[in-house]
Amino acid sequence: MTNADTAQGRRVVANISLSLDGRVSGPGGDHDMSWVARHAVSDAPREVMTRMMDSATTALVGRKNYEGFGGYWPAVARDESADPRDRGYGRWLDAVEKVAFSRTLTEPSWENSRVSADLIGEVKRLRAQPGGDIYVLNSTSVITALLDAGEVDRLVIVLCPEISGGGARLFEGGPPATSWTLTDLATSETGAVCLTYDKVTA
Repeated sequence: MTNADTAQGRRVVANISLSLDGRVSGPGGDHDMSWVARHAVSDAPREVMTRMMDSATTALVGRKNYEGFGGYWPAVARDESADPRDRGYGRWLDAVEKVAFSRTLTEPSWENSRVSADLIGEVKRLRAQPGGDIYVLNSTSVITALLDAGEVDRLVIVLCPEISGGGARLFEGGPPATSWTLTDLATSETGAVCLTYDKVTA
């Protein structure tokens, strides 16, 4: 039985891109995503993105992704030459409720967003409110903290056929032991594999 079948309230879905060596960034630092770029614009990851827009009504991000996404996607939403799927994602990001988790940000700069320093408390409050999925957008610190707290119901992993050769890992230590079941799998033309896992509960 999966957690998606049994959980009370809204589902928390964590989305992350990983290299074959388990990295979430490249050797150039947190913003080095060169190894994922060509895979991110292939059809299968874009289909994952479309399904997310259909089901999620809240997006969670850490400070770095909040600033990075906020500096990139609003412009894509207005770019008539951009891929229509990317424009749609940009518009969705502008419109969706966004919560940025930070102890240093004070004033949110992106529309429909707010800042919180209480990750676990905020997620518990969101779960108790009506709405769709609560999606964590590629924010490693948020995902690992929620896994540690047992607050992730679904993992969506885009596994890229790249060895980044350095950079941060998703699991530097390790969350508590849990079991997951594969509920969806898609392969892109670039060789990336989109894996969806639901948490198994007793």
